[in-house]
Amino acid sequence: MPSDSSRPADSMSELTPRDEISLSTPETDPEIDSETDSEIDPETELSQDTSKSPGLNLHQQVRLKSEAGQVLLLLPPQSETAGELTWQELWQQLKHRLNAGDRFWQPDTTVILQAGDRLLDSRQLQELDDALQEAQLALQRVSTYRRQTAVAAATAGYCVEQPSPEDSLQNSLATPPKALAEPLYLNTTVRSGTEIRHPGTVVLVGDVNPGGAVIAEGDILVWGRLRGIAHAGAAGNPQCLIMALQMDPTQIRIANAVARAPSDKLLDYYPEVAYVANRAIRISRAADFNFASRGR
Repeated sequence: MPSDSSRPADSMSELTPRDEISLSTPETDPEIDSETDSEIDPETELSQDTSKSPGLNLHQQVRLKSEAGQVLLLLPPQSETAGELTWQELWQQLKHRLNAGDRFWQPDTTVILQAGDRLLDSRQLQELDDALQEAQLALQRVSTYRRQTAVAAATAGYCVEQPSPEDSLQNSLATPPKALAEPLYLNTTVRSGTEIRHPGTVVLVGDVNPGGAVIAEGDILVWGRLRGIAHAGAAGNPQCLIMALQMDPTQIRIANAVARAPSDKLLDYYPEVAYVANRAIRISRAADFNFASRGR
């Protein structure tokens, strides 16, 4: 790789040209730090109607919980209700939960939909959103194991988190490092306020606007303009890459290294690659980049 074909990214503080960013863990970054779960108060779970559905067990019921000032909407696992719970029945359960008893939420409270392994299309997501809006709730984030549901939610403009099913297991015994999930392919624009999370590589055909964020445990490939936040190797892998047709991010991260785009704007944009070399984030022309021979 030619010595003059790469440029150092700027750190979070102003640097002189050609300075490099030391590998460090930022103290605070509220925009892309993972959300911290708080203890759930069992008294806030809306379960007073359980006795009215004697034929359903806990895994066949729609549930609403209050957690950290937000409302969690938990859908029953599809793997445990296949052939037993239709979409219409699930829909009626949700309407009943939203309209039954005293509402424990404030108007315009944020809702996180925990869909699990349940397959949802754009029409069903819109129906859920409409029902929640009638109850003065705002659906903002969708957590799902299903790739099709993640794509539908991202296309509709919701923040998306796609954990692997193993992440929900309570067993905390040490296990070998898990393989990355299959790549997530999206054909959309990540707008301001939207966040995409995936335990593998993310390939985005579209732009990442300022205020939008893509967080992946693998690589991030943006077939468009990267002007928001990108965090590759989110699980700690510094070998991951961030690639974009136009690299002008608000912030980029690879593993624990954090940087921003160079302050000197380019006259002509061309495809570039961000990577960690010699404990610093660097940006190189894609045409000149050689993964095998880059500095360590």
